[in-house]
Amino acid sequence: MKLTPRGRYAPSPTGAIHVGNARTALAAWLSARAQGGAFVWRLEDLDGPRVVPGMAEAARRDLAWLGLDWDEGPDAETGVDRGPHAPYHQSARGAHYEAALERLARAGRLFPCRRSRRDLAGLASAPHGPDHGLDGLPPYPRAWRPGALPEGWLGAATDCALRFRVDDGLVCFDDRVRGRVCEDTAADVGDFVLKRRDGLYAYQLAVVADDLAMGITEVVRGADLLGSTARQIGLIEALGGTPPAYAHVGLVVNERGEKLSKRDGALALGALRDRGARPEAVAGWLGWTLGLLPDPAPCPAADLVARFRWSLVPPGPVVADGALADRLVGNAGWGTRNAE
Repeated sequence: MKLTPRGRYAPSPTGAIHVGNARTALAAWLSARAQGGAFVWRLEDLDGPRVVPGMAEAARRDLAWLGLDWDEGPDAETGVDRGPHAPYHQSARGAHYEAALERLARAGRLFPCRRSRRDLAGLASAPHGPDHGLDGLPPYPRAWRPGALPEGWLGAATDCALRFRVDDGLVCFDDRVRGRVCEDTAADVGDFVLKRRDGLYAYQLAVVADDLAMGITEVVRGADLLGSTARQIGLIEALGGTPPAYAHVGLVVNERGEKLSKRDGALALGALRDRGARPEAVAGWLGWTLGLLPDPAPCPAADLVARFRWSLVPPGPVVADGALADRLVGNAGWGTRNAE
């Protein structure tokens, strides 16, 4: 039986939604809507100290202004969760993450670790030490894995991180934007953390547990998260799930080639709206950068659904030059599409 397509957008409320975030959200929404599927909004708010008050509400308001809607998640106006998989805030889903950890422990795929980042960093400075891995640290050594663990060890594990025991071999997947991608997780990363020593659940665990619980069939996100995918596929399979389809869209960068950040506040959706920009102007420019329009003319987001094809989306980054905000406010929408 063919599954109903289910996409999602999962922002972190650590800053304002800018045109780079909006481009990814729009691509995810268009893909789901073009297939007649459902779209889920989920808030990645696990890292409490980094959460900025009011940003979750602002994100919902900004993307609703752009023309996006969602079938499940916090209501755009009230923030009250609606849908069969509530809660849609990761900070309230700890029981789901604990259940996933218990399942992995029973399968022998989890172990306690009291090594620190400093211990790992020290490996690189040792003579003939390993190269740095995808996370900027050497891959976790097999020699640091513990021996046999007693039954029920998880309930007694304190003052330690919990790591996932990765399999050997390549992990390959076909990305809808970037084509065939393969990674040797064991060699490039090694066993990775699912729960930190301070009790914080890792992104890799939370996103996988939530995608499985919510029946997500496709994941659309920025190219900066491509390096997480092989790890997440291994984790999904260890939990008995089927990996979703993936699409990693190019980032929007400034003229220095840097990913947009809070320093590029003029390109935040809220700032553009406050200056008088129309949502059609922003959606039209975004649709143009996704290869859906011949020029960046104003266009409602809903009108892009019929035009959407993954084969049209360019894989490279998009440059937002310093005058883009002024042009969007003037409804001209002109800007540089490809950085290449």
